[in-house]
Amino acid sequence: MALLAATLLFSLSLFKGKQGSAAAQYNCVFLGEEGSNSLYEDGDVVIGGLFPLHYSPVPSLLTFKERPSPNSYNYFSARALRWMQTMAFTIREINERTDLLPQLKLGYHILDSCDEISVSLRASFLLVNGEPERGLKAERGRRIASKNEALHLGCSAVNRTLSSVIIGDAGSGVSMALLQSLGSFHIPVVSYFASCSCLSNQREFPTFMRTMPSDAFQIKALAQLVRYFGWTWVGVIGVESDYARFAIQLFLQESVHYGVCAAYTHFYPVGLSHQDLEKLLNIIQRSSSKVIINFSGEAEMQGILREMQRLNLTGFQWIASEAWATSKSLWEKSDNLLKGTLGFAIQRAIVIPGLQQHLLDLTHSAIHKLAFLTEFWEETFNCRLNGSVNNHFHGLGSNQGRAPCKGTEDLNDVYSPYSDVTQLRVSYNVYKAVYLVAYALQDMSNCKAGEGPFLKKTCADPKNFEPWQLLHYMKLANFSALGEKVNFDQNGDPIAYYDLMNWQRGPDGYLNLVKVGFYDASLPAGRSLVINDSAIMWPVGKQAVQSVCSNSCPPGSRVARRKGEPICCYDCVPCAEGEFSNTTDSLDCSRCSDDTWPNNDRDLCIPKTIEYLSYFELMGVLLCAALTIGASFSLIIIAIFYSYKDTALVRANNMELSFLLLIFITICFLVGLLFLGKPSDWLCWIRYPAFGISFALCLSCLLAKTTVVLMAFRSRLPGSNAMKWFGNKQQRASVFLGTAVQVLVCLIWLLTSPPHANYNTDYHSSKIIIECATGSDVGFWLVLGYIGILACMCLALAFLARKLPDHFNEAKFITFSILIFFAVWVTFIPVYMSTIGKYTVAVHVFAILASALGLLFCIFAPKCYVILLKPEKNTKKQLMQR
Repeated sequence: MALLAATLLFSLSLFKGKQGSAAAQYNCVFLGEEGSNSLYEDGDVVIGGLFPLHYSPVPSLLTFKERPSPNSYNYFSARALRWMQTMAFTIREINERTDLLPQLKLGYHILDSCDEISVSLRASFLLVNGEPERGLKAERGRRIASKNEALHLGCSAVNRTLSSVIIGDAGSGVSMALLQSLGSFHIPVVSYFASCSCLSNQREFPTFMRTMPSDAFQIKALAQLVRYFGWTWVGVIGVESDYARFAIQLFLQESVHYGVCAAYTHFYPVGLSHQDLEKLLNIIQRSSSKVIINFSGEAEMQGILREMQRLNLTGFQWIASEAWATSKSLWEKSDNLLKGTLGFAIQRAIVIPGLQQHLLDLTHSAIHKLAFLTEFWEETFNCRLNGSVNNHFHGLGSNQGRAPCKGTEDLNDVYSPYSDVTQLRVSYNVYKAVYLVAYALQDMSNCKAGEGPFLKKTCADPKNFEPWQLLHYMKLANFSALGEKVNFDQNGDPIAYYDLMNWQRGPDGYLNLVKVGFYDASLPAGRSLVINDSAIMWPVGKQAVQSVCSNSCPPGSRVARRKGEPICCYDCVPCAEGEFSNTTDSLDCSRCSDDTWPNNDRDLCIPKTIEYLSYFELMGVLLCAALTIGASFSLIIIAIFYSYKDTALVRANNMELSFLLLIFITICFLVGLLFLGKPSDWLCWIRYPAFGISFALCLSCLLAKTTVVLMAFRSRLPGSNAMKWFGNKQQRASVFLGTAVQVLVCLIWLLTSPPHANYNTDYHSSKIIIECATGSDVGFWLVLGYIGILACMCLALAFLARKLPDHFNEAKFITFSILIFFAVWVTFIPVYMSTIGKYTVAVHVFAILASALGLLFCIFAPKCYVILLKPEKNTKKQLMQR
């Protein structure tokens, strides 16, 4: 109560101070005190209205040591006059209807709030607490007075019906002040333009409703808009007010979800001084952002544009809040700055039938009677009416300096925001607000006795009700206006719908507000914003400006945050080996599957290269050809030996073991072919045992052959009987026994941990090496080691037989072949261990080829030379001579 009384006394002190102020500018001195400065029509229920007919106050600093000086209002709002007239028109339209409130007449009492808290508070007190008339109105006045005597402090004596509901005010801050003052009396306040999300708090503002969507929806639309065009680095400015403060706070919170950052956030005072403008424009110039979101009204925007025009600051993409998204008056002097502006405007009524005619139907008697209509006429036509009650003038000079009006002025001949009905947005909100009250009164009238919503199921009297009873019905209202369904959520907010407007220069140079999209909060998330890109005209060029802190990271890289900087400022780091990213601005790179690998750009996983020693590649062809030729040589030598099996040389060199050795060497060549081609499990099972057993057969034959030669000469010594232990059967048995050990090792290897095909990705991440894994390394090295043991035994015996007679002795050839065998396999081991993939297989095949060729040519080439080229030496006589 004390706060309310103090506020009222403060507003009254301002009022008294204004009465004695100079008349050079409008000071709201007539508010509610003279019928010439308010719109009033009596009725059973009078609806109050507050509209900012004058605006752009420059507040003075309060010292609380002296009476505050009155504010000056530099601008007259023809738009606000249209809103006022729309309210009056709507009430008259309802009164003419027979289907809505037929037993009730609505009235209105409309005042100028000057968009200032103190003026608006005083006007609201006059609306709800004017001096009551006799009878029913006097009783109602006493009832309200009994609730709070403070409402009568300083009130003027005006014999008018009280307002039980107020439509207004336009500003969020002003509306909050009204609610804090009137809320305890449960007087409903319906705003047509206050959008601050803070007003949705029903615990703090339970009597508030609005036909204007909450900023919470506009902010979501703005965040999606800037992200849609890739503007992740935007400047955010706003006038120092509750509206801008809450809007910017919400935007900063919402933008995080869309990866949008504020390059700067700046609040500027309502009355922009030169220093304030200089500070703001310095911030804009220093920033790399080319997109500016401005939460302000039309008046503040005019000052900013004027200074930017002086400094020639162009090329910025303006994003307008709904407060100035359709303010055509800004275009006249700043078209080069505002071309391409985008902004969300509240829903537009295509037409309100009869409104345009009502607006244009201004009689000269009405213009002379009402001060603000006189002012509007003089401002529009820049003339002075005879007998004008106005002594103020907005601009340079004085009103007395204007030429007298001719009397032939016609609103159809000039453009004025007052008569412009092409963008009926706020006016449509006023229209819906009046209908909200009307339908609430209709529901109240339809209440049946004993079925009411109040205590003891009582109903309210539509002609004598408490404000809180009307509020009850307003909260439940659900109606249609101009074919549109109008309803409200639990916070008293309407369902949000915005038109996305683009400021375009028409052929005649005038502003065209073109709808290029919309935002519908009732649609599912992700589809609520719809934009027609092709219809947009941009400030510069034919495409949207770029406004980012860091350029987008292309696919194949990831975002690396910069420490201590906003999330929109980052570096692009290429994806690590084995990882990829296929989206722009990816936060993380994904790892490719085991059988895929990133391409060179690292934006796609492609199948890994499969590597094995194929028959069809050059290396495979050469090795295959060499193995085939080696096997062919073996078969040729077998054929030669078979053809000359009866000759002395063939018979003298243990013909049976020679044939066996040639067959086994042929098998060795053919086993080398098993190492070519794509490995499979069954091929790996055969490959290693076949390799080990084939060489074991060869070396066992060599060992038997060397032993026979050695024993043959020793048996010729007197008393020697050694050859009886080395007959044909014993020789076969020794070959079988020498090979049986290798077969046993291979069998154990296959039964315990057999070789198998393995897809190896450890050596080359970009390749899949298909190889035969040994399964058991012990098994592999045992097979190789046993071959080495047999080779060592052959070498030792050949060394012992080196001094035997040359013509009967092939030990030196065996020795030489075994030395080559050792050289090949000793070299093979380190090379085999150091190579990978198909080259390991190639080394293995080459070792098989080289060792088999060494055995073949070192042992059998000299014999073939004698058989084919020196047949005269292939006789017993030649062989027997020393």
